[in-house]
Amino acid sequence: MSETQTKTTLDQLKLHTTVVADTSDFELIEKYKPEDATTNPSLILKASQKEEYKDLIDEAILFGKSQISKNTLDLIAIKLFVNFGLEILKKIPGRVSIEVDAKYSFDTQKSVEIAKLIISLFEKNGIDRERILIKLATTFEGIKACEILEKENIHCNMTLLFSLAQAIGAADAKATLISPFVGRILDWYKTNHKKEYLSHEDPGVISVTNIFNYFKKFDIKTQIMGASFRNANEIIELTGCDLLTISPDLLEELQNQDNEIVKKLDSNLSKDMQIDKILFNEKTFRYMLNQDAMATEKLSEGIRKFEVDLNKIKDLIKPKI
Repeated sequence: MSETQTKTTLDQLKLHTTVVADTSDFELIEKYKPEDATTNPSLILKASQKEEYKDLIDEAILFGKSQISKNTLDLIAIKLFVNFGLEILKKIPGRVSIEVDAKYSFDTQKSVEIAKLIISLFEKNGIDRERILIKLATTFEGIKACEILEKENIHCNMTLLFSLAQAIGAADAKATLISPFVGRILDWYKTNHKKEYLSHEDPGVISVTNIFNYFKKFDIKTQIMGASFRNANEIIELTGCDLLTISPDLLEELQNQDNEIVKKLDSNLSKDMQIDKILFNEKTFRYMLNQDAMATEKLSEGIRKFEVDLNKIKDLIKPKI
């Protein structure tokens, strides 16, 4: 038996792809030893309801109360995200992604303001900005915010990304990283087209593969991190992607398997593909996004859902202020 065959599927995946933990649960991060970690309002909401994280909430509330601000609740929520990020960074060697409030997805100036606040709070705690990724929804306004932030060496992770148009926009803004969603794309197609897809036919897998080949064909430096997986097969089909952010249950499944996997995405092969270059501008972006019903609907839905979960976090905080 070869050395590769004795490794778990997760170990083999790590040979070709940087594995990121899609969780805010510190114990799970320690268990799977990812390079990076991602957070979002839904994950923070889930973790915030656990007793062991009560101190992080209490500290954020004390911070918010000490500031002269009309938006104490918003400030507390931001500090809570930072507190989780600080704890996560103690357990990983790489970067943590922190989300800007989804309600500002169409407000470039406010997104930039919040991103700078997040970075300042980390830096006051001795964390270099190189270890922080600011998550922004990939709207046109989010892309413009990314462009401003990246020029100031504030690195961005463009999220709620469902289409090549969004990916090209993020790349034009020199985003450090994009998070194209896989499972949510599959969800939409299963609802609107057919119920079942083979792994290699999965519309989410195909979307990320197309983005990967486009970026590698044209030497785009923005990293690609597949996200939002529904099953382990989607992950295996994207072996070779720059990064993959994976939920604890799927990390566990991959850890318990020892199936031999092979690299599916290869930048060397992308170079020889016949792919047309698309020049990014606002008109092209809005037209391409509008023509993609799935991406338009999932982007809007994702913004709404993230805001709902952030509001639930604020509801948990309100009685304690």
